[in-house]
Amino acid sequence: MVPWLSPDDPFPPLERALGASSGAPGLLAASADLLPSRLIDAYRHGIFPWYSDGQPVLWWSPDPRMILRPDEFKVSPSLKKTLKRVLRDPAWEIRVDDDFAAVMRACANAPRRGQRGTWITSDVIDAYSSLHRIGDAHSIETWFAGQRVGGLYGVSLGTMFFGESMFASVTDASKIALSALVAHLRRNGVTLIDCQQNTAHLASLGGREIGRKPFIAHVRANVCAHAIPWRFDKSVLADWLGHGQGHTETPAVPTL
Repeated sequence: MVPWLSPDDPFPPLERALGASSGAPGLLAASADLLPSRLIDAYRHGIFPWYSDGQPVLWWSPDPRMILRPDEFKVSPSLKKTLKRVLRDPAWEIRVDDDFAAVMRACANAPRRGQRGTWITSDVIDAYSSLHRIGDAHSIETWFAGQRVGGLYGVSLGTMFFGESMFASVTDASKIALSALVAHLRRNGVTLIDCQQNTAHLASLGGREIGRKPFIAHVRANVCAHAIPWRFDKSVLADWLGHGQGHTETPAVPTL
C-alpha cells in the first residue's frame, strides 16, 4: 500500500518504495499538495514527483537511478562540430533563466516518443516557478537569431543538480544547452546530474544507472554545500573545449 501524505507528514523511508516486481517500481508515496516546501524536502531526500493530469501527486525514488557525471558526458564528433559552430556564430546564444516558465511550457509541449500528454501541468509549472523565484530552479536556454530554440530546466541545491526536462525545436538545440550546463557544472565542482529514469537518449550521452544507496549518499553529501553561481553564457563552452574536454569520440547519436 502506497502511503497518502497529509501536508505535514514526512516522506516514508526510501526502502518502502515499491520494488521491481510491482507495476510501479520506485513509487514511494502520494499526496494532494505540490508545495515548494514539499518539493525542496523531496529533492533533499532524492525523491521527485511524476504523475499525470488528474492523478494525485506521485512521489518516486527508483532503484537503480539514472545519472550523468559531467566528466563522463559523451560528445560525438558531430556534436563537437556543432558546438564549435555555436562558438563562432554570434547568432547562437546561451541564456540562463531568461524565461524559466517559458522553458517549462516548451518542455510540456515537446513530443515524446511513446508518451501521450505531459505531466508538466499548469500546477507543476507554478510549483517549479516558485522554486525558480527563490533561486533553487534554473533554465539553460539555447537561442538562435533572437529565438529560443531549445533548453532544459532543473533544480539546483548546493552542488547537486536534478535535471527535469529538455526540449528542442531545431536539431541539437537541447544538446547545446546540456553541453553548456555540463561545462558550467564541471567548472563549479558538481560531479553528478540526476536524470531520474533510464532512457536510450540519456545513455547515448553518457548517462548510466547507479544504485539508490550510493545515489542518496551523494545527494546527502552535496545538497547542503554552498550554492554554485548561476550566471554564464556560451563562453563556458570555449573554456571547456579549449582545455581538452568534450573530446570523447563516440558514434554519432541520432539528432533530436
